[in-house]
Amino acid sequence: MADAHHLEKSAAYHLEDTLGSGAIVDAKQATDEERSQNLWQAISANRRAVAWSMLVSISIIMEGYDLILMGNFFGYPEFQKKYGKDYGGDIGYQVPAPWQSGLNMASTVGTIFGGLANGHLISRFGYRWVMIGALVLLTGFLFIVFFAPSAAVLLVGQILCGLSWGVFAIIGPAYASEVCPTNLRGYLTTYVNICWAIGQFIAAGVLQGLVNRPDEWAYRIPFALQWIWPVPLIVIAFLAPESPWYLVRKGRLEEAKHSLRRLGGDKSEEQINQQLAMLVHTANLEAEMEANATYVECFKGVDLRRTEICCVTFAGQILSGSSFAYTPTYFFTTAGMDPSKAYALGLGGTAIAFVGTVLSWWLITYVGRRTIYLTGQGVCCFFLFLIGILNAANGSTDSLWAQSSFCVTWLFTYSLTLGPVTYAIISETSSMRLRPLTVSLARITYQITNIISQVLQSYFMNPTAWNASGKTGFFWGGTSLLVFIWAFFRLPEAKGRTYAELDLLFARKVPARKFKTAHVDVFAQELEPQTEAKN
Repeated sequence: MADAHHLEKSAAYHLEDTLGSGAIVDAKQATDEERSQNLWQAISANRRAVAWSMLVSISIIMEGYDLILMGNFFGYPEFQKKYGKDYGGDIGYQVPAPWQSGLNMASTVGTIFGGLANGHLISRFGYRWVMIGALVLLTGFLFIVFFAPSAAVLLVGQILCGLSWGVFAIIGPAYASEVCPTNLRGYLTTYVNICWAIGQFIAAGVLQGLVNRPDEWAYRIPFALQWIWPVPLIVIAFLAPESPWYLVRKGRLEEAKHSLRRLGGDKSEEQINQQLAMLVHTANLEAEMEANATYVECFKGVDLRRTEICCVTFAGQILSGSSFAYTPTYFFTTAGMDPSKAYALGLGGTAIAFVGTVLSWWLITYVGRRTIYLTGQGVCCFFLFLIGILNAANGSTDSLWAQSSFCVTWLFTYSLTLGPVTYAIISETSSMRLRPLTVSLARITYQITNIISQVLQSYFMNPTAWNASGKTGFFWGGTSLLVFIWAFFRLPEAKGRTYAELDLLFARKVPARKFKTAHVDVFAQELEPQTEAKN
């Protein structure tokens, strides 16, 4: 209680020094105005911010397209002939399990290093220039992938491309969370997952169209199409306004005000000043908690809890079984399904993923982040166990189609819940001052989990290794259950909370299950606790 009271008094003092004695009133008025707007009023008042956020997030379409290719190529006849070997008999050409693991996790290794560098680079140079640099590098690295004569060269190319992909995965949700107001934050951060779904749908369509092509262009054309994205995205990044939060963190208040004008549509100068006051107020609140913006600070004090939530929530996407159920075409082909039917099913699945993500916008309007995440993990866990039971009980063709239907249902559930809401959770839970670093750590945790997952999945699925087929659902159902238990006790509800309110709730160490009902007034002279909610 005393710490929270000190935070408010100190923040108010610094804010008045920066913007004048009426700054606290301006900040409170801007906060109240945000809360009073309905969805359409918020979109109208911030239409430019919405547009720029959506344009920057297009980079996630490219990442979604890129990252889905490799896992699906393992069932591709021409790819298997080029980078695999002939095992004879019913098995035929297969990329060996060790090379599958290496190629699957190559880009993931790159994204880890890209994510680590990304946090420092954004803190120093801002979102725009880091994105432009990553796009330029990617354009060159794609030549290695396209012309790779062997699996070893392809692996190196995937690692280098991953350096850029690690940047895009962080910039999209972080930028969206910083340029849009509280009541639009959930929509624009979950829009990132729509971009993922669009990219994967495009990739699935390309793969379906080329699966029967009898030459090396069957897999080279999908690689070549990756060159479509960088140039238009460089133009978008160059023209986009820099995040006003980043500029406030750097003390560049005039530039922050200019950025707010570009993002604010028809807002008056008074409204712009009020918004700036609110940003500075939040920045000063967090400055009292964090002396230096370094990775070490993410593991100290109240930010240790915030880092834990971001990292485990993001890793939960993988532990929900995404390596198995999200790209099931290799599973279907190794189980005996015709490749053309398997890739057609994969295309239909990505279309369903897109529909699920669009519907998540409606869901996130009325349902809290915590409820969506818990429900998603529970339902995904249920379907994974069903797939495992069906495969163990009956290995017939009819059973395979039933398992594939459960994979598609899992995909719809994931796209409706875990996929989009995770981006909202990590963007809202991380503190404004440490956001680039915290999101980077969360993404790195995701990628490390993904590396382990891809190694295991390659051995689970490959007929020359463990050949577990649908029984793999038992393993991933178990990991999904563990994340469900963690989320029940540790995941707080951030829906409708401003960043300043979240700062103070974490400072008070409010239990996760009481975040939704806890009362906090960031502009009062002291924090007033609400009567303890009943469990």
